[in-house]
Amino acid sequence: QLPLVESGGGLVPSGGSLRLSCAAVGFYLKYYDIGWFRQAPGKEREGVACISSSGERQYNEDSLKGRFTISRDDANNTVYLELNSLRPEDTAVYYCIRALYDDSCSITGTLAGPYGDWGQGTQVTVSS
Repeated sequence: QLPLVESGGGLVPSGGSLRLSCAAVGFYLKYYDIGWFRQAPGKEREGVACISSSGERQYNEDSLKGRFTISRDDANNTVYLELNSLRPEDTAVYYCIRALYDDSCSITGTLAGPYGDWGQGTQVTVSS
């Protein structure tokens, strides 16, 4: 299974914005449910948002506050996660992943497994 490739992370001040990208090689993202997760130091990996193959979007409670937006660009075979109003507690490695089965994008914003292979992630660091 081919992992997805994340990019777009970086160091930003509190209140700043980033757009993370999730690209695939060898298959089309539009045929899969795709999710973004993050893992902060010393914490468990948590779901942030997901988008179904039909384009339905779901967000976790924090993302529902309007700070994060997930989207998909079929022409570029890329899924994005836009992060706005960033806070120091958003500091984490962000991962995108595809679900192997349909109907895996939960209303909680967490993509259900089983999953394809995890990639390296992209580091987001928010300074206070």
